[in-house]
Amino acid sequence: MKKSYLLLASLVTAGVALFIAGCLKESLPSTDTNPSDVQSVVAPVSGGDLVAGTPIEGHYIVVFKDEVMPETAMRQMASYDARTEFAQQTTRQILKEMKLDKAVGISYAYGTAIKGFSGEMDQQTADRLAADPRVAYVEQDQVATIVGGPPGGGGGGGGGGGQTTPWGIARVNGGANGVGKVAWIIDSGIDLNHPDLTVDVNRSKCFLDTSPNACKNGPEDENGHGTHVAGIVAAKDNTTGVIGVAAGASVVAVRVLDRNGSGSYSGVIAGVDYVTATAASGDAANMSLGGPTSSALDAAVIALGNHGVKLAMAAGNESTSANNSSPARANGNNIYTVSAMAQGDLWAYYSNYDNPPVDYCEPGSSIYSCYKNGGYATLSGTSMASPHLCGILLLLGNGNPATDGTVSGDPDGNPDPIAVH
Repeated sequence: MKKSYLLLASLVTAGVALFIAGCLKESLPSTDTNPSDVQSVVAPVSGGDLVAGTPIEGHYIVVFKDEVMPETAMRQMASYDARTEFAQQTTRQILKEMKLDKAVGISYAYGTAIKGFSGEMDQQTADRLAADPRVAYVEQDQVATIVGGPPGGGGGGGGGGGQTTPWGIARVNGGANGVGKVAWIIDSGIDLNHPDLTVDVNRSKCFLDTSPNACKNGPEDENGHGTHVAGIVAAKDNTTGVIGVAAGASVVAVRVLDRNGSGSYSGVIAGVDYVTATAASGDAANMSLGGPTSSALDAAVIALGNHGVKLAMAAGNESTSANNSSPARANGNNIYTVSAMAQGDLWAYYSNYDNPPVDYCEPGSSIYSCYKNGGYATLSGTSMASPHLCGILLLLGNGNPATDGTVSGDPDGNPDPIAVH
């Protein structure tokens, strides 16, 4: 099993995992005429031949049936730690009874969003678990890839010259007071010391433990993507830098992607499980990430919505149906999938589409926001559209967002409404 773990670790470290749905390219023209400015999410990793949808060899997600960890019993365990520990104990007991305790290395235990675990095992062991009457299903962990990296210059400079209201914030009537509200950013982390963000460091957490030393800097953003998303949601109204949709709201970094924008479905589910167990009803969350379809990931985000957390999710950037991606395809209470547009309410050519699962279209092209190292940057993608809606959901409270028109040029012929505050 040790050898299997090292193989998994080397794969994840090499950057073969969950793609960031937002494109890390600078200054996408608002007319959306240059497809090269948006990253492909299916191109191979530099120096390798793994593509989006490649399974992680020797690593599986195991989901138990409800009766194995009944919610009536789980309600007695209020904390995330207690639920995770119970899931660990239950998993170990089942593996011991099946005489598989030496054949499986547990990576994550899930006690809230889904009930089960992920771990290292061979195909034969996975098949044995799948056949056990206590197991609902077993799913191989998946990888995906991104191409390119942060925009030129790294976005490390200060805001300077007073506060800017980005076009997307203005379009959705953002910039309202969000102080006291909480948004959970499930992404590459957040710049914990960014002067334009109020980061809840105490509740921020990293879920990259299957990659050696990946969490040595905890939830700190080493990529820039998560900080950019957080800025769109909640940058402060403080006369400098930018302003977010729900200005001054607290943001919690749930880091599931590394410096290369890489992670695993098992790690993303662990992050969702943490938010489901920890967030309060009325909080909002954002997931600007995705990849091939996954029943386990879909089930986890549906559970998060049922918990009362309003969740905005990027539709993806492959110019295809969002029904081909998870978690974008998931539908349920408090769950919203977001496509992207450019200035002038024009469809962003890279955005995924189809209703369902897409609920709203939001600004996604040439979006200026916070970035790592205390800086600011312009990025484009459905990754940038989703946090506009997240900020609106955070300000909204109950019900669905108001709308102001529809996007022009939606390829599915059913124009997505534009959500506003």
